[in-house]
Parts: sequence; C-alpha cells; structure tokens
Amino acid sequence: MQRVHNFSAGPCTLPQEVINQLAAELPEHKNMGMSLVEMSHRSPEYGEVHQGVIALLTELLEIPETHSVLLLQGGATLQFTMSAMNFNPTQDQPGNYVVAGTWGKKALADGQKVGPSKSAYNSEQTGFRTGPTADQLQLDSNPAFVHYTSNETIHGVSTPPLAGVNVPVVCDMSSDFLTKSIDWNLHDVVYAGAQKSLGPAGLCVAVVNRDALPDSPELPSYLSYQKQIESNSLGNTAPVFAIWAAGKMLQWIKDQGGIEAMESNCAKRSASVYAAIDSSDGFYVPHANSESRSKTNVTFTTRDDSLTSRFLEQAASAHLMNLKGHRSIGGLRASLYNGLSVASAEALVEFMEAFRKTNS
Repeated sequence: MQRVHNFSAGPCTLPQEVINQLAAELPEHKNMGMSLVEMSHRSPEYGEVHQGVIALLTELLEIPETHSVLLLQGGATLQFTMSAMNFNPTQDQPGNYVVAGTWGKKALADGQKVGPSKSAYNSEQTGFRTGPTADQLQLDSNPAFVHYTSNETIHGVSTPPLAGVNVPVVCDMSSDFLTKSIDWNLHDVVYAGAQKSLGPAGLCVAVVNRDALPDSPELPSYLSYQKQIESNSLGNTAPVFAIWAAGKMLQWIKDQGGIEAMESNCAKRSASVYAAIDSSDGFYVPHANSESRSKTNVTFTTRDDSLTSRFLEQAASAHLMNLKGHRSIGGLRASLYNGLSVASAEALVEFMEAFRKTNS
C-alpha cells in the first residue's frame, strides 16, 4: 500500500509506526489468547493500559497533582454540556463564552440550554477571522466560568490562553491538544476529542482542576466531573480501543521528543504552508487574519473559486488527500496534526507552487 498525504481534519492521520503496532497487537494481547478489545474493562490487563495513558498524558503535559485526567466518551461536544453543568450548578451567574468560530458558537448554544450563558466575544459578523485580544473580552463582573476554544478547526482561527481571568477557565483544545505546552495556572478544565492529534475517534480527554469544582447538586453520574474522578473514568465500560490506540500515539510522541518536538514540527508545517500562501501574489487567499492564524488548520481559497475543484482533483492525483474546506465556508483546508510528517507539508507546498504557476 502506498500511504497518501492525509490532511483530514478528523479523524486524523496517524504515524505509520502506530498503525503497524495496532495491527500487529490487535489479534492477541500478551499471549492471553484474545484481543485487548475483548477483555473486561475491569481486568488488570486493561487497567494497566488505562493507567498508562493517564501516566503518559500527565508526564508529557506536566499536569499538576491538583488536576485529574479523565478518559471519557461523547467527544468534545458532550463537554459543551458537561462543563456548563459542573461549573454553573446554581445558575446565579452566566457562563461567558469566547465565540471565534463554529465550535465556540456550538458550545455557547449548548451552554444556554443548561443555564444562563452569553458571549464575551463574538467575531461571527466579520466571518470568524480573528480570536480576541485581552482588551476585547467583555466579561461579566463575576461570571460562573469562562469558556474558549483554543483552535477553531473549521475557520483556522487560534485564540491564546486567557490571562487575568479570576474565575474557572474551560478550554476546548481539541484541534491543538498535544501540539504545545499548557499553562495549568490558566486552565481549570482542558478537554479534547482524541481524533485530531491523539488517535481514533471515540475518546475525549478532560483534565479537571479538582480545587476549582464548585459544590453542586446531584448531577447524572456520567455528567459529573466529581463522579468521574472518583471512579477513575470507569463508571461504565471505557472506550477500550480508542484508549489503547491513544496510548500508542502518546508513546510515539514521547519517543519523538515529547511536546517540545511536537510544537517544533507544528511550527515548521504551518510556516511552510503559510509561506506558500503569502508568497503567491494573491493567488491563494488566507481566511484567518495573520495575527489569529491556526498552526494546525490552515484555511484558504484560490483567487478564483472556479479553480478549487481543479486544485482538489489534481491534489488527489498527487496523493494529497482531504484538502476540501468545511462545507460551511468552502475553499481549502490543510489540517497539520501531530501524525502528519513535515515531509507531507512540504509535498503540499510543492504542489501549491506548481499549481499556481500552471493556473496564473
């Protein structure tokens, strides 16, 4: 099989080494005559895998003892509701939301179904091209919590950490998780769907500051961070395959040099693609403003929209796959997650330059 250059926004591309490990080990786990995915989630064999993932996440991200690592289902979308339920139990104050793209907008909409919620920043009227600066945030005097999306996958917009916020901060970090270090002094919940830079879909990691959790009325057991912490995310059957695969990916990240190496590669990949856009004399047009550009999701269009289909067809012929922009905004999108090699980004850049010369 010839591996393609896979720029999918999720599920993500995985390193060939990880795919090979999963394929080799799936039929039988440690000479036990059955696969890990056939075993009880209460078994010591699975327990070792479960705890191994938590330990690797804690080591790689330098997670402090104040924070608990949860391995959940429901994707990041469930966390829109779960975070609001846990951090605004009395509904005395509204949750405040940064809306810099589709996922921030969806988080706000689900938060409003739980309790009072409002946007503290909203760039929808200008097409979701920017994240907020500190002086643009319009926070309530004492919000229940503040929620932001560090990287908007669809629009390719990045929002930096929110400094100077004195209430719990919740961050949806799905599409740039494990591509950079995290300042845990600025975050009380970080959650991320696994299917960007951590593995296949089916797992959501949530890292929760236990000291920041307010006292709350009894919540449904699965939706309670406290209950999930007490059960070590094992109150129900865990997504065994997704957790096992995440462990393989985490070990690969560690072997490559950890978060520092991932951050360096992320910068190299995105810088090369943005350079191709910026040096194209307007042939390629970026979506996000320069100060808010994502390093993991590069969104752009061709100068003439009629060229988009031709670009995608010829890219596919060159084994450059999944470059079509999200249906809500169209255009093109290159997702540059941890599993994508720097060489794949360079192959895209070479194609972009050749395509521009041929079609200018």
